[in-house]
Order: sequence, then structure tokens, then C-alpha cells
Amino acid sequence: MADRDKIVSFTDTYLDSKKIKDMSLNGLQAEGRPEVKKIAFGVSASLECIKRAAACGADMLIVHHGLLWGRSQPFSGPLKRKLETLFSSGLSLAAWHLPLDKHPVCGNNARLLKMLGAGSLKPFGTYDGETIGFSGTFAKPLSMGDLAAALAIKLDAEPLCFRFGKEKIRTVGAVSGGAARMFEQAVAAGLDLYITGEAGEFVQEFARESRANFVSAGHYNTEKPGVLALAEVLGKKFRVKTEFIDIPNPA
Repeated sequence: MADRDKIVSFTDTYLDSKKIKDMSLNGLQAEGRPEVKKIAFGVSASLECIKRAAACGADMLIVHHGLLWGRSQPFSGPLKRKLETLFSSGLSLAAWHLPLDKHPVCGNNARLLKMLGAGSLKPFGTYDGETIGFSGTFAKPLSMGDLAAALAIKLDAEPLCFRFGKEKIRTVGAVSGGAARMFEQAVAAGLDLYITGEAGEFVQEFARESRANFVSAGHYNTEKPGVLALAEVLGKKFRVKTEFIDIPNPA
């Protein structure tokens, strides 16, 4: 059994979240039971995720996309139902957004590149003043087909590929989630491939015009790796049970 507030404090420090500018309120968002035997992990604090976390016997739910985003909103409709479920179950909710994108060990972007076998990782990709992605290099160049297949298998995704650049990929940049607009930074940096979660309408023709490669593997899918890695870190640190609540989402 572990103390909820110690888990939150450790995670804040581990992810350096207090120094990162973010629209998300990172850390504890809803207070439940103070003692934690089991932590559930998910990508987003949807009502379905909260219900499943409560049903699996978790005392705490940690997600990438929480409920509080720096603006006031009425406690009505879906938000009201989510809060009612949290409070009635005694489940605590905590969230870490950009801190869990940019962390060099368990961040979404570092994990994406490491799972593909890239090395020599360097910070890459600026969003609202924060560098949140990573670039890396393959020791042996890989084909676009092989990389798309690896993403499909490892993320259970259906990657969308725009192949207008080199067929053999040596350098790659990754910014998970909805970061299509940062494709331009990858092209400017001379990277052979850019990987993100979502594609915008402009991406196909920008890739063609720039003779560049782009892959989107789903916002949800590209943000599973960091959550899973954080679950492993906290499970070992606090000796609590962990469970990933997977709610497949192709978007």
C-alpha cells in the first residue's frame, strides 16, 4: 500500500512537471482514497476509462489527458457524470500531459523511437515554447514499409503514410498526438521521416511538395507508450499493482 500524495509528488518530480508550461493541470485532479493498493492507467479520462478503473479495484487512475485544461466549465453533462463516478468510487485522478510527452526515459516520443530501434535521441520539436519531441537515428537504414509495419504491430495501429521522401530512412522525428503542424519542423531539420498521431488536410501536399515522409499512427495509439512506461516506473517504485485500461481508438 502506498500514499497517494507521495505518488503524485514523486511523479511531479520525476517528470519535472512544475517547470513545464502546459494547458493541462498536471498532477492530482480529483482526490479519492489516500491509500493506494492499485493504480489504473489510461490515455484519456473518458467516462468509460473511469468506470473500468473503478471496476478493476483501482484506488487511483493516472492518465495523459485529464479533465482540467486551464479553463472554467460547468459541472454538467459528461463532465458531471465523470466526476460523480470518481467521487462515488473513491477513485483519485491524476494526469500528466506535456511532461509525459517530453520525458527522455518514459515519455511518449522517446518510447516511440526506442521501440522502433532508433538511437542517439535528441530533443526535437517546439510546441508553445516547450521542446516536446525527439529525433533519432537508425544504425541501419530501414524502409518506410518496415517502419509502418512495426508501428502497426507495436501500437496495434493502422498507420497512414505519405511517402514522398527517401525510401530508406536513417533519421526520424516523433511528436505524439495531434502534432501534424510540427511536420514543417521535421522538414526544416532535414529528417527523413516524421511520425505523429494525427494528419491534417494539408499534410499530403506538403509532404509531396517538400519531398518528405510522414506517418500518422493515431493520437491514442502514439500516446500509449508513455503511459505504459510510467506504469512500470510507479509499480516498481511503490510496489503497487498496476493495470492499463485499453480503450482502442483509431483516431
